[in-house]
Amino acid sequence: MGVSARVSSAARTEGGEPGSLSVSIHWPIIRRCLVNPLRPAVVDDQRTWSRATILAAALMLADEIERRCRTRTVGVMLPTTGLFPVAALAGWITGRVVVPLNYLLKREELQYVIDDCGTDTVITVKPMLEFMGYTPKVGGLLAMEEVDFKRVPEPRWPAMAADDDLGVLLYTSGTSGRPKGVMLSHGNITANLAQILQHIHFTSREVLLGVLPQFHTFGLTALTLLPLTIGAKVVYTAKFNPPKIVRLMREHRVTAFIGIPSMYNALLHVKEAHPVDMASLKYAVSGGEPLPMVVADRFKERFGVTINEGYGLTETAPVTNWCRPSEHRRGSVGPALPGVLQRIVDLETGRDLPPGHDGEVRIAGPNRMQGYYHLPEQTAAAIDERGYLKTGDIGRQDADGHLYITGRLKEMLIIAGENVFPREIEEAINSHPAIKESGVVGMSDPMRGEVPVAFVELKEGASMDQQDVLNFLRSRIAAFKLPREIRVLEKLPRNPTGKVMRRELKAMLK
Repeated sequence: MGVSARVSSAARTEGGEPGSLSVSIHWPIIRRCLVNPLRPAVVDDQRTWSRATILAAALMLADEIERRCRTRTVGVMLPTTGLFPVAALAGWITGRVVVPLNYLLKREELQYVIDDCGTDTVITVKPMLEFMGYTPKVGGLLAMEEVDFKRVPEPRWPAMAADDDLGVLLYTSGTSGRPKGVMLSHGNITANLAQILQHIHFTSREVLLGVLPQFHTFGLTALTLLPLTIGAKVVYTAKFNPPKIVRLMREHRVTAFIGIPSMYNALLHVKEAHPVDMASLKYAVSGGEPLPMVVADRFKERFGVTINEGYGLTETAPVTNWCRPSEHRRGSVGPALPGVLQRIVDLETGRDLPPGHDGEVRIAGPNRMQGYYHLPEQTAAAIDERGYLKTGDIGRQDADGHLYITGRLKEMLIIAGENVFPREIEEAINSHPAIKESGVVGMSDPMRGEVPVAFVELKEGASMDQQDVLNFLRSRIAAFKLPREIRVLEKLPRNPTGKVMRRELKAMLK
């Protein structure tokens, strides 16, 4: 199958070497499961999983994988529960490459992913297939309800893996085209876990709350592998229900919540939520897209909680920056994690830029992906001559190395020769009292090249007058950045993690 990935020479940058961790993804988790085996590791919507239960279930499922699966890859299509770590651990125990499957993709997209990764087996549960409304075409579906978890598993020595052996294939769609399989080695992921722990000193006493889907890179690394590796408890709920999230925070005294901006915005609208519900939070982290300042300000004012931003990509396993509570800076995603190499380059010349200047963010380090699966040309295009990943994000660093993400290269508007990023306009729009959230895209204009058009979602019970909003914006942004038009939508289009999909908004202009 050719799925063993070796670190290429491109990964060796002038400032660092590839990771040389001595363990694979699953061995630290197995060791944790053997220490205090009766301690709760996972609480989900159905049950509580002890460490011993997770390990025993993974070993039994591994027997079934060995019996049924003939490919080096195995698909995992499960809701956000304790079932996912069981399935992933079972896959690694058998020496296979785990492929988390996004069950929210359109049917054709999901089928493409299954075919592209070459697996003949997908681990799932029957309610998942009922939720999807169809059954993907694959050699075999391994429904976990059909596995006999009451028997004694066959004795086995879990597979070993070198740091540069492929551990996970995570498919990402990007802004266009078919999904691409991001190849993350055992070393990429274990390096990122080590980087996070060196930067944020999590202990086994933490209680994390996970609602991000586990097929998502942050849901996989930060909310599944991280707590299992350090022996912390994680609470999962398969569906983002704001009142339930508040209740879980209160009941379990959650110390760390990692979400996306729209989740924090939704929590602001839970009428029965109070500061005491979040009193145990030490880490409230927002990632996936820039956090609107109006959301951060309102959250702090209402709950007394400071939201700190983080940054990363599927291609970086994923976390590269994390603003720690002790160093909060408004609008910053924080400094680079230990071992992460980061530079800002000029959009035209590719030269490094000094602090305070906007350019493309480029990243290298032991957590940088091996490449895109079966796509050597796209891999080459994504990595520069010095081994840095071209993120496509625009940002700047301050004098202390704190990163500020200011836009997305492909979303940048050029208005009468001026570079304009949608986020600046959206920040201003989102501060209007009637508007819940917005998305800004560019529309072709024969005189100015492009003009901004805004799509907005209103707060419950609110109404909006376009001229009133434009007048409101005039004191907040330059005149040439004012939207040509503001369109109200009942709901903004979002991806599975809640991120506003600007490409769908762009399609509405046609």
